[in-house]
Amino acid sequence: MRPGILTTTCLAAATLLLLGGCLSSSDQASRYFLAEKLPPRSVEQVEILRTPPIAPFEIIAEFQSRGESASDMQRKAAPLGADAVIVVLAGGFRATNAEWASDSITSDTYTRIIGTAIRYIRKN
Repeated sequence: MRPGILTTTCLAAATLLLLGGCLSSSDQASRYFLAEKLPPRSVEQVEILRTPPIAPFEIIAEFQSRGESASDMQRKAAPLGADAVIVVLAGGFRATNAEWASDSITSDTYTRIIGTAIRYIRKN
């Protein structure tokens, strides 16, 4: 292999690795609030809510992230035994091809997202 081709190949590989890292989520934070561990649920059993429910509930955990979707929050809440996850998008809705402060978004991904995993309080 000639030196020019080797350099070009290495630069192309490094660029792809960097771009791949940019497309994944970042700035993740999670907090768990319960003393006990709940049995996991399937992802399909976890509701995605945009506002807190009227029914009484208890907060299990909170997830904050950048570059994830409501479905990602649902997948994080399921292993914790959540009945639902309340999803809040920070930064507002923008066109999917918009770019602001070097944060670009895609169809179901927003600049900041917060998911609050909850379980309903059932009366005996």
